[in-house]
Amino acid sequence: MIAILMVAFALLLAFAPARPATAQAQGAAAAQPAMLVADDVRLSGENRLEAHGNVEAYFQGQRLRATSITYDRATDRLEITGPITLTDGGYTTVLADSASLDRDMQNGLLRGARMVMDERLQVAGAQLNREDGRLSQLYNATVTSCRVCEHGRPPLWQIRAKRVVHDNQARQLYLHNAQFRILDVPVFYLPRLRLPDPTVERASGFLVPVIRTSSLLGTGVKVPYFLRLGDHADITLTPYVSEKTRTLEFRYRQAFSNGDLRLNGAISDDDLTNRDTRGYLFGEGRFDIGNDFKLNFDVELTSDDAYLVDYGYSGKDRLESQIELERTDRNTWLRGAVTGFHSIRDGEQNSTLPTIVGDIAYERRIFPERTGGEVRLTAEAHSHFRSSDLAVDGPDFDTFADGRDVTRLTTAADWRRSWTLAGGLRGTVMTGLAIDHFEIRQAGVTSAGSATELTPSTAVQLRWPLIRTGTGGVTHVVEPVAQLAWVGGSDPFVPNDESTRNEFDEGNLFSLSRFTETDRRERGASAAYGVTWTRTDPQGWHGNLTLGQVVREERQTEPGGGFSFTQTSGLRGDYSDLLVSGQVHMPSGFSLFARGIFDPELDTEKAEARAFWYTDKTQFGASYIWLGDDPAENRNGTLSEWAFNGSYRFTRHWTGSAQWRYDVANDESVTAGAGVTYTNECVEVSLSALRRFTSSTVLEPSTDISLTVGLRGFSTRTQDKSYVRTCK
Repeated sequence: MIAILMVAFALLLAFAPARPATAQAQGAAAAQPAMLVADDVRLSGENRLEAHGNVEAYFQGQRLRATSITYDRATDRLEITGPITLTDGGYTTVLADSASLDRDMQNGLLRGARMVMDERLQVAGAQLNREDGRLSQLYNATVTSCRVCEHGRPPLWQIRAKRVVHDNQARQLYLHNAQFRILDVPVFYLPRLRLPDPTVERASGFLVPVIRTSSLLGTGVKVPYFLRLGDHADITLTPYVSEKTRTLEFRYRQAFSNGDLRLNGAISDDDLTNRDTRGYLFGEGRFDIGNDFKLNFDVELTSDDAYLVDYGYSGKDRLESQIELERTDRNTWLRGAVTGFHSIRDGEQNSTLPTIVGDIAYERRIFPERTGGEVRLTAEAHSHFRSSDLAVDGPDFDTFADGRDVTRLTTAADWRRSWTLAGGLRGTVMTGLAIDHFEIRQAGVTSAGSATELTPSTAVQLRWPLIRTGTGGVTHVVEPVAQLAWVGGSDPFVPNDESTRNEFDEGNLFSLSRFTETDRRERGASAAYGVTWTRTDPQGWHGNLTLGQVVREERQTEPGGGFSFTQTSGLRGDYSDLLVSGQVHMPSGFSLFARGIFDPELDTEKAEARAFWYTDKTQFGASYIWLGDDPAENRNGTLSEWAFNGSYRFTRHWTGSAQWRYDVANDESVTAGAGVTYTNECVEVSLSALRRFTSSTVLEPSTDISLTVGLRGFSTRTQDKSYVRTCK
């Protein structure tokens, strides 16, 4: 086979009779001459060129392959014999038996044509008309994204239409007199139908419907409709109709040049309560407003305590709405926020909870040349408000006045400097001074109305990192750490509103105070010691292990009596519990995280563990949590729970999934669910079931079953080809 490149073909096209066109179009055509490659090329007279055998033509980004091409200069037409393959340089390929096209291959007729878009969606018809390179019209056409083999069997689904028009510029398919068929059986008829081609990422239209059966709401269907509101905004409206509810769900999204906005919500009229209307609204926004400032806000609202769980929108039992302004650079941090809380937990009254919280915080780092090291200046203002006017304690979990409102002002200056000593020992000196001022409204007799406390502190810390490199580049780092600290002052007679839940972990092992906020501080002399081992393997196996403990001169007590730390915090005694924490990551996709605190008898006070395993076929996660009995944390019994979730791809097309949450302490399941999904190149069918076993005064056990059937191939291109069936 001898390939012949004919420059003469380009010259013939260049000197062919000109058709009406703009100067710009003529200039573009002249700038991109044609090329022809074939086994045999001949000139017949002055007006006819014939090419035979493995013919390939290139013109203005288009590539044509055929058995033979004949160009007639007098008619300015190309007569092409197939099989023909015509690509437009993008995502569309046209296959045909024969064709008659103009010299630009923009207009003409292709017989026995099949158009393939993005290697996914196929449109086949008896003939295809091309107009101006933009519109492609097929008659008596079939549309499908299913793999079509030559065994004669119909595809899983197809749409047959009298006429299909593909607008290459608008990237839309318009079907006239369309009939949807499953295994060649007609299901329904539509006189007009518009579909996006696979290159479209966002187009208005109906999305995948969902059939849902709920023991609370009955059997119903969700039919989402996506409405494109320009290039940067859209809204999805989802009517949900069942035996017991009429619901409209919505999702609004908008992207701005400096941020984005998202709103999710629903409005319902159902038979579950006496309310005429139920609903919820969740929203969030993130914006850069200039000068490194970021404005963030979150909104969480619901009509009643049970709505979110009844409809499966969220499992949250405390809603949080916040507006926040923040600025961060290398040496300064500024944040201001106002937060509103609303509890939907059983037994909690929002009037006696701090439902409105305000915070302002500023922090700056300075590196003085004379003393060296780092100086950190901090200023903070905090205030929380309760709507109750009671100055006495009521019948709830609180041990102080139900209506108290607290304002706290804190300023602090801290200095630290590190040195490298002999043998690689790292020494650090820290010292600081803090001032806390409190104003309490409606305190009653449970605390002072106003208080101020001065807190000096100092600490010395030694670290000795030891590094060893073994075979294969494996690195081991062992770092023992010891710290001696002293914090002066005493806790003022003010309520403990902010530091009621304190956790002992590797993050605060060497902190001067392990309370979550500064309304409480650890006082007196203390020592902390621990060791961390880290292993890093270039092959991917790495992990670490941390052990640590705190020793104090005396236990931390409240001004009015009692202990500052709860029994299960691990920090209550002169000697803290032993902290053990570690994690492992393996190249096989397995990861394990675990943390626990153990008393002197090595009994567990708190423990948690999480494991993950990800492979090409398997995704599995498991978690376990143990919390001991602690009335001070509103836990009048041991909490012990397992949670599992995962999926496994059994075959190319079938994937199973399951989840289970089990209450070990009460020997009962909390939730359980299972599902199965069938996926190929043209359809995805999911069937899932979820059972919630828990109940309360506003909730009852429920079962939800969902069926989702989606057609793949329209819009949203995917790189995963593993689901595509093959022809035998």
